[in-house]
Amino acid sequence: MSVNSPVRPVMAADILARKGGEPLVCLTAYTTPMARLVDAHCDITLVGDSLGMVVHGLPTTLGVTMEMMILHGKAVARGTSRAMLVIDMPFGSYEESPAQAFANARRLMAETGCAAVKLEGGRHMAGTIRFLVERGIPVMAHVGLTPQAVNALGGYKVQGRGADADRVMEDAIAVAEAGAFSVVLEKVPDGLSQRITQRVAIPTIGIGASAHCDGQVLVLDDMLGLFTDFRPKFVKRYGELGTAADEAIAAYAAEVRARRFPASEHVFPDELKGKQP
Repeated sequence: MSVNSPVRPVMAADILARKGGEPLVCLTAYTTPMARLVDAHCDITLVGDSLGMVVHGLPTTLGVTMEMMILHGKAVARGTSRAMLVIDMPFGSYEESPAQAFANARRLMAETGCAAVKLEGGRHMAGTIRFLVERGIPVMAHVGLTPQAVNALGGYKVQGRGADADRVMEDAIAVAEAGAFSVVLEKVPDGLSQRITQRVAIPTIGIGASAHCDGQVLVLDDMLGLFTDFRPKFVKRYGELGTAADEAIAAYAAEVRARRFPASEHVFPDELKGKQP
């Protein structure tokens, strides 16, 4: 994010002030062009560690590194002027100790210019969240389904059904009391999401949660339909760019093989006519 931008960017205090008000809009972004599009419409731009799967083709988010987050964070920062830029802390970069978390969060903020970091985990991460917040690092929390713990959770399952609801509720309360300025609720049942939203004083941001959350987030590539074979229940497709891209590439390939591209208007003549460049 440019320090010379005349636009005042959204900050953690602004997000907190939206609790119970107009819903917060959040999307992921991993590149400068997409960041510009997201910035024009959203309150929060999240550089999610989902980039490992979406951009790099990894099977899970577990292989994402600090270097990857910084690389894409810098790219997104170049296309962001208004939305709050939040970057995920990758797996293994914060769980060891609060000191480790601070060192890596400080690095993310210093090298990308982001306004906050996001980390996964509930009660067991409350001390780390408090440690970071007390040292000037705004933290977005993430409870419910936490993809970095997918192996421990037994897959990408809904969290908080039945007796498990108390655990997810306690996690949300713990991160709010630790000082997080917002909390993502992922794959948490509708009713429980509503109760959490009513219970905690910070905004809840749903993904596979409830329309009654204080905001919503989706992975940009999912909602644009860039993946033709990936349709999670909680994703509404607002475009079918994957199909459009496939059709465009097929048309290009056919024209090249038929020598219809490039046409005369796409090539340079041997002689210039008049004052044409």
